[in-house]
Amino acid sequence: MPELRKPYLLYLGDAQYPTDAKTACGLRDWCRDDVVGEWSIPGAVSVGLPRRSPADAAAEGAGSLVIGIASVGGKLPEAWVPDLLAAIENGLDIVSGMHTRLTSFPTLVSAAAARGVRLVDVRHSDQAFPAGEGTKRTGLRIATVGTDCALGKKYTALALTNALHARGQKATFRATGQTGIVIAGSGVAIDAVVADFIAGAAETLSPNNDPDHYDVIEGQGSLFHPAYAGVTLGLLHGSQPDWIVLCHDPTRFTIEYRPEFPIPPLADAVAQYLQAARITNRGVALAGVSINSSSLNDAEWAEYRDRVQQELGVPVCDPMRGGMDPIVSRVLGVQ
Repeated sequence: MPELRKPYLLYLGDAQYPTDAKTACGLRDWCRDDVVGEWSIPGAVSVGLPRRSPADAAAEGAGSLVIGIASVGGKLPEAWVPDLLAAIENGLDIVSGMHTRLTSFPTLVSAAAARGVRLVDVRHSDQAFPAGEGTKRTGLRIATVGTDCALGKKYTALALTNALHARGQKATFRATGQTGIVIAGSGVAIDAVVADFIAGAAETLSPNNDPDHYDVIEGQGSLFHPAYAGVTLGLLHGSQPDWIVLCHDPTRFTIEYRPEFPIPPLADAVAQYLQAARITNRGVALAGVSINSSSLNDAEWAEYRDRVQQELGVPVCDPMRGGMDPIVSRVLGVQ
């Protein structure tokens, strides 16, 4: 992926749901110094950043407009094109993680060429990946997995990486989605890889390493999602994790936008993930549970955390509310 021009203006289009803005939220929370503000069609969801037009952002030194939406299907609507053209006219590169390629819009291509700016599709790669082999690799691996989409797998992986660094451990965050790639500067958008090669792409992403080095692999989708379980399974097999961390939102009882698909009890979810992961690593274990507790007050969070810890016998953490140190202690074998 080419080096991106910072700082960023985050574009929210006409999105109405906060979970659709997870790319913008990820950049806001993990590289805030690289973000000048947000821009959108009036009436769209906000992520709480200063509102800046492309002209304002360019005047403040912005280098790129980053599409901050990760919507179902990844389609880039025609209604967004005028705003993207305005960004191009003000000298901003356009950075997109959508499935629809920016280069599929001739007006954007010609405008970018005339202005001398770039159209960067971070979700798409010309790299050819092999089929997965399942051969054990050196080094240690932690994978975040989830009961659903958009509930904290990326945040958990980033927080785990930071917590390992704080303990003096060698650790690398391995990005598998568009937001993580923009944050990390490298990675593989797993959901854009041809299905036969997902496991191989995950093996390529996390190659042989020092025996005491941790790769922390960002999860995608969910085994329980009717559309995205295949991506999840391929990523899990190729990652060969030694540890998994289950991510969950306690307010969700069904898959988001699909009320006919219930989320299983956490103990069942753990059992199914471990069974699937043992295909390529029979020694895999549960390191802990990561909870998006933003909907719970302090007392509710404490009660929920203690109850799940007692039920599953592992640490339960929120990466944005106390951090991941108890889970890292379990991984490192520290009592």
